[in-house]
Amino acid sequence: MSKLLQTFSPIDGSLYVERPWATATEVAAALERAESARPVWKGTPLAERVAITRRAIAAFAAREEELARELCWMMGRPIRYAPGEIRGFAERAGYMADIAEEALADIHLPDKPGFTRLIRREPLGLALVIAPWNYPYLTAVNAVVPALLAGNCVLLKHSAQTPLCAERMVEAFAEAGLPSGVLQYLHLNHGDTERLIQAEPVRHVAFTGSVAGGAMVERAAAGRFISSGLELGGKDPAYVRADANLGHAVETAIDGAFFNSGQSCCGIERIYVHADLFDAFVEQAVALVGQYRLGRSDDPETTLGPLVRSEAAEFVRGQVREALGQGARAHLDAAAFPLDLPGSAYLAPQVLTGVHHGMRVMSEESFGPVVGIQKVHDDEEALALMNDSPYGLTAAIFSQDEASALALADRVEAGTVFLNRCDYLDPALAWTGVKHSGRGCTLSRVGFEHLTRPKSFHFKTSL
Repeated sequence: MSKLLQTFSPIDGSLYVERPWATATEVAAALERAESARPVWKGTPLAERVAITRRAIAAFAAREEELARELCWMMGRPIRYAPGEIRGFAERAGYMADIAEEALADIHLPDKPGFTRLIRREPLGLALVIAPWNYPYLTAVNAVVPALLAGNCVLLKHSAQTPLCAERMVEAFAEAGLPSGVLQYLHLNHGDTERLIQAEPVRHVAFTGSVAGGAMVERAAAGRFISSGLELGGKDPAYVRADANLGHAVETAIDGAFFNSGQSCCGIERIYVHADLFDAFVEQAVALVGQYRLGRSDDPETTLGPLVRSEAAEFVRGQVREALGQGARAHLDAAAFPLDLPGSAYLAPQVLTGVHHGMRVMSEESFGPVVGIQKVHDDEEALALMNDSPYGLTAAIFSQDEASALALADRVEAGTVFLNRCDYLDPALAWTGVKHSGRGCTLSRVGFEHLTRPKSFHFKTSL
């Protein structure tokens, strides 16, 4: 393997970032610094941890334009949308800072004469956060900020596609006065990342990525009795009931399917529409997708950028070709999107009908700008299809009957079920998945429980 991490921009294939991989000596030094900082940070009053976090948020937000431009070039997000991730980082981090005092407060039990009893949330120690390229700031903030607020030290390892994101986060916290060694980044290849998981000081791993990557984390941590949080694959469904607001359902579900070129963990990848609305939904959906402008991410007029690399685009092309060979119908002409060329990272959006679960495009994660739309006749058929997946991150229902939607949502196998929206993360709610979409939880009050351990105090105060 090369001694250098190299990031090639999907915009034009140019070399955008080059960094040396961390050496074994540098990894050992980072672990030593974290171990030295750990008792100091644990003993830092929560109010001070919160204040440092708020200053870091401000320092980060002040660089919005620069950070958005870097994001655009590293992973291909259209520049018109890239600033939204910087603002989302500030929103999530700010919310976790807001609730930290309450979420981390001691649990005092009812009075018992002669005894003091309480449960305290203790930090785990050193958390390793492994973040992906598709939402590099939003996925990282979910674990980094609550881990720090809870009194943990953090090592941050970002994807080789977005290495500057790790550097910028550490810079913001350093500017805010975070003590040395509490938050560090390391540029690591896959083998060195696996070895780091096995390092004794690491007591928690927060990983966002593929199912195969999550399996690697579990193998590497086996026998160490450390905790892990895994956000893995998804094939998130949407169901449009007969009573849905059609215009709203089309606009929302299509945005959920094609934003970020479909490269979203909780993006909509399959849509089930009641027969009463099916034809109208497809007609309006195709018209809407046809308005997307595929182009360079640095062009402010672009609404659909390239995929992260050409191999990813070829994977989706293969799914579409296979589906067409199995009887699916494509509703958009790739020729209308001139940048879509064989071997290119630029991929035209596509809407497919005549699909079924025997097609990979309806069962295997696509992570690209394609969505299959399937006709259903009632809630039971839709529910069976929504749950017919090895994944379960989010699901969306479109309906004007909240009671019926809630009854249906209770039977959907997913970590989050939306009504009349999708592809959104509310930091007040637990972010979690089921089945192959992962385990554990980030954000909300519940998220703090996964970054701490309970310690009970049972004092007999009268003798």
